[in-house]
Amino acid sequence: MMRTPHGAPIIGIAGWKKSGKTTLSVRLIEEFARRGLKVASVKHAHHAFQIDDQETDSARHRRAGARQVAVISARRWALISELDGAPEPNFDEVIASLDPCDLVVVEGYKSAPIYKIEARRSASITQTPLAVDDPQIIAIAADHDVIDSGLPTFTLDDISGIADFLDSRLGPLRPARSPRAAVRDEEHL
Repeated sequence: MMRTPHGAPIIGIAGWKKSGKTTLSVRLIEEFARRGLKVASVKHAHHAFQIDDQETDSARHRRAGARQVAVISARRWALISELDGAPEPNFDEVIASLDPCDLVVVEGYKSAPIYKIEARRSASITQTPLAVDDPQIIAIAADHDVIDSGLPTFTLDDISGIADFLDSRLGPLRPARSPRAAVRDEEHL
């Protein structure tokens, strides 16, 4: 099982276009956050995405020639970097850049060497199962019956069941204690 440099387990959500990857990812993030975990997520986009609108100040800074723009507020911050023809960062570089957390949920990155849940929907653009060729797929979540996969299978709506499965397979997944709490605990021993 792959982990971040800080030791957090990584789980991928893989599937074809329209397979339910985003919905499953969001619902699992919500479930693990509800359970008290600090969750990080990575989403791979296959297109040139835009995270700032054309008339925002940060978009204007980029258009003016800034190769990196940091946008900071009291609630969040983002760093936008132009690649200028360089290759996109590889998966390991992206994972290494994350802050410490309890779990990383990755959407996309079908070929990454991480454990994955395969999302399947009848309305998916492609119906070819990924699990047949990917030994890193540890379970399937589908909106239809899955026959003879040999893997644990869940409905796409069984978020609690999938989270419990991941807890036992990757974990136990527990919130990390803050360094301050660890010091307090040691002082009471």
